[in-house]
Amino acid sequence: MHNTFVLVFVVLVAIGFDFTNGFHDTANAVAPTVATGALRPRTAVILSSVLNLAGAFLSLKVAATVASGIVSQGDIIMPVVIGGLIGAIAWNVTTWYFGIPSSSSHALIGGIIGAMMAHAGSSAVLWSGIVGKVLAPSIAAPIFALVIAAIATSIARRLTKKTDDATKSTGMRIGQIGSTALLSIAHGTNDAQKTMGVVTLALVANGTLVQNGATPKWVVLICGLAIGAGTMIGGWRIIRTMGQGFTKLSPTQGFTAQITSSVVILSSSHFGMPLSTTYVATGSILGAGVGTRKRAVRWALAGRVAAAWVITLPCAGACGALAFYGQRAFGVSFGVVVMTAVLIGYCSFIYYHSRKDKIDAHNVNDRWGEHTEALERPFESPVEPVKV
Repeated sequence: MHNTFVLVFVVLVAIGFDFTNGFHDTANAVAPTVATGALRPRTAVILSSVLNLAGAFLSLKVAATVASGIVSQGDIIMPVVIGGLIGAIAWNVTTWYFGIPSSSSHALIGGIIGAMMAHAGSSAVLWSGIVGKVLAPSIAAPIFALVIAAIATSIARRLTKKTDDATKSTGMRIGQIGSTALLSIAHGTNDAQKTMGVVTLALVANGTLVQNGATPKWVVLICGLAIGAGTMIGGWRIIRTMGQGFTKLSPTQGFTAQITSSVVILSSSHFGMPLSTTYVATGSILGAGVGTRKRAVRWALAGRVAAAWVITLPCAGACGALAFYGQRAFGVSFGVVVMTAVLIGYCSFIYYHSRKDKIDAHNVNDRWGEHTEALERPFESPVEPVKV
């Protein structure tokens, strides 16, 4: 059924989601670089922004998976797509406010699943694709990244044991610039494509594109630009959690964590798996801490963040379902406008309250505990810095 008005809204909300994806997941690429001082915060964010855009053009395998491997294309309608996007954005800005490095990928997939189930029931969800392409990798990838990063950090420290600290620190910081660039490209190859897949679903639902049709080039361009723009804004709250919360990163740890994340994410993009880059980056940072010494990691914080990961799919799904029902209650065209207005109001509310304890490029590296931290408890002792 053709409805150009609703299709335009779908594309605009999709751009909005990719923008939130950019600033929400900026931390994946730049947090270690910012934490160790390899680049100034704003410089790191701008570099990541440009390379996220470049990465969006390198592969479309993940977009194909999201467009055809999550829900039945024959049952998709545009209110499902826009409901899923609204649910994902709502969850993204909520977790951003609390500085929680949750998965934008799982928020998007959860939102689409929730809206689809509200529309056509669970039979319209391709559960085998969810398990094989989403859930299984989301469990295995952070564990794999943690182990590899721990081994890589241990090896790097042994190889540079006889090098003086100043030389080692300078060399590793230079290496971090390259690893930041690689990880930003990897992020673009995976995360930007998820929104491309959702817009493709909307085009199929509108009859603009045939089922299993290729993602149009203009979709690739606008999604790449949106995630690049969002990255340039910088999600400083989550950068702080990733760079200062889990462990006090040295240049060696930062370099090995970023290289590990890049390898895992690029491999998943090659196989078309919509992997959570956040889970991989978090696993790599924790692994870098383990590779130095176990007591250098705040496991309690990591556990609470993992709990937030567990509820991401169902919470985003519930938001997506509510957004779908809201559209249906007001009629398709007017309902889209109403629910988009509700979303804008909620995002404005979150932004207003975030200004009360502002985190930006100037204080992102303040000692952990000096601000209202993500899921943190005041009695927890700080982690002391470790040697390079």
